[in-house]
Amino acid sequence: MRLLPWIAVRVAMLAVSLTVLSVLVFWATEVLPGDAVGAVSGPEATDAERAAVRVSLGLDRPAPERFLKWAGAVLRGDLGTSMVSNRDVGEILTERAGASLAVVIPAAVLILLFAGGLGIWAGLRAGSRLDRWLTGSTLALVGTPDFLIATALLLVFTLWWPVLPAVAIVPLGQSLWQHPDLIALPALALALGGFGSTMRLLRASVTQTTSTPYAEFARLNGVRGARYVRTIVTNAAGPAVHAFTIMTAGLLGGGIVVETLFNVPGLGYELARAVATRDVPAVQGLSLTLGAATLLILLAGDLAVRLLNRGKEAS
Repeated sequence: MRLLPWIAVRVAMLAVSLTVLSVLVFWATEVLPGDAVGAVSGPEATDAERAAVRVSLGLDRPAPERFLKWAGAVLRGDLGTSMVSNRDVGEILTERAGASLAVVIPAAVLILLFAGGLGIWAGLRAGSRLDRWLTGSTLALVGTPDFLIATALLLVFTLWWPVLPAVAIVPLGQSLWQHPDLIALPALALALGGFGSTMRLLRASVTQTTSTPYAEFARLNGVRGARYVRTIVTNAAGPAVHAFTIMTAGLLGGGIVVETLFNVPGLGYELARAVATRDVPAVQGLSLTLGAATLLILLAGDLAVRLLNRGKEAS
């Protein structure tokens, strides 16, 4: 299939996925126990006051009617208004996105550097002692939940060797980007969470490439050293890009746990707070945005692999 029709098909699939995701997000907020009425009216409110708040928030209307109204507003770029803070959800999202990116981008760079380098190295020397050690240690990382990794980092770097702050308290009027010491632990926790699986996927891709007839032909023709590594990495780039994009998309989900633990004022932290207060518009807007960002990252990865394959076919 040509590139433009392929892109059109993938964009159409993305639109279908977003539609399904919007239904799931709305359904999830419907089945959440409790609602924003309790948070808005307060614990001392009477039944009549709660009923009045419910009507004012529009929660007395049927779910399909509320879904269609919400979906139509989202299509117009309106994510709604927070029931708790009375702020525009789009403004909250814009305000919090910077803090999330301040953690996710360094984590992705760390994974790209270390998982990429060690994955290539282990794949080229499959079966060696260091390869077996890396494979075993990364298996332990893959099986360790993000919150345990983050807790271990907190113990090491804030209690036993107190060189980093335990929580990210950003001074008023400043951004998280201005404080690398506040970013270090959350980014490291995210990076360690994604390092194991990414490194193993890259190693497997490189190992598989070294066993192909193409690589064997290169070795028989005396291709060695940096030229051989470049040949293998070029041919393993497609699966490697897929592995990296899947890992990057996964960082958005892992960020919810890490941001909550380290008090990072990002999207994950805001989403956890919105769920706790049953702030339905905020939960819907933030969840849909994170889901859409994940799908866009995966689409970008697919497009990059497609372009890489076209380049190899043309050469």
